[in-house]
Formats: sequence, C-alpha cells, structure tokens
Amino acid sequence: MKTLIFIFVLIANGFLCETTFAQFTFGSNIASQPIWGPVGYKHVEYYYLPDFDAYYYVPKHKFIYAKDGHWKTRDKLPKRFKGYDLYNTRKVVINQQKPYWYTLDYEIRAIYASANAGSNQQSIRDSHDSKYFENKNHPEHSKWKEPKRNQRQVNLRKSMKIDQ
Repeated sequence: MKTLIFIFVLIANGFLCETTFAQFTFGSNIASQPIWGPVGYKHVEYYYLPDFDAYYYVPKHKFIYAKDGHWKTRDKLPKRFKGYDLYNTRKVVINQQKPYWYTLDYEIRAIYASANAGSNQQSIRDSHDSKYFENKNHPEHSKWKEPKRNQRQVNLRKSMKIDQ
C-alpha cells in the first residue's frame, strides 16, 4: 500500500512540475528573436521556414533541418540555401515542442507551408515599434528604455551607494 501511495505521489509531482515548466516558458522572448523574424509575436519557440523545409529554434538560435533521414541542428542553414534572404522568406510561428517530429506527415507540412502564404511579412528589423528595440540586433536598440520597475531598482541601488 505504501508503494502505491509513493508511486501516486511521484506521478502527481511529475504533472505539477510539467505544468510549472509550461507556464514559465511562455514569457516574452522578443529580445531573443532574430531580427529577420516577423513582427507581432511576444513569444516564439520555433519558426517554420517552408521555403527551406527547415525550422529555427529561437531559444538556442539554431536551425533544424533534415539531412540523410536525420534531423540536424546547426548554427547556419546548409550551403544549398546560401544566398536566400531570411528577411523576405515566409515564416510560420509554431509554439509547440519539437514540431519537426510532426512534419513527417505531408498534410501537416502543407498546412504550415500555406500559412502566411505571402512573403510580405514585416521583419523585426524593419519595425519602428519600440517594443522591438529591446532586441540588441535591432537598428534602433539605442532608443530602447528599460521598463520602469527595473529603473526603480537601478535608482534604489544608486541611492544606496550615495548613502554609504
């Protein structure tokens, strides 16, 4: 009986930990998104690039593509895509874990490929919305202002140094 209770507690704990992880990971990651990414997304896990049949994993800044029947994770796209302009290619935002596992189904890939069918998506680099200035690679990053709550902490630290 104790063994069953122990197993139940372990399983319940596993569900609670997974829920906490899922809630934690969906904060804003605008500063981590590549500047060739499309505007309008506070949080992005993956971009699907239908023109390349590849993915870009935002948290690790890695491209993921199939080669010789295996998924490869690299800093850059393979040489066969040299010369492509990531600013003007279609991008589909996917916020699920390891979406490339599901793209073996050609119907799902076709849905992703048809989404955002035009390549006229505005990139983060070309946006003048101040929320994108947080991204260090944005051309107007120098105009970015930290949120006020952080500024209050900075002011408090400065006043503490003056008082000492």
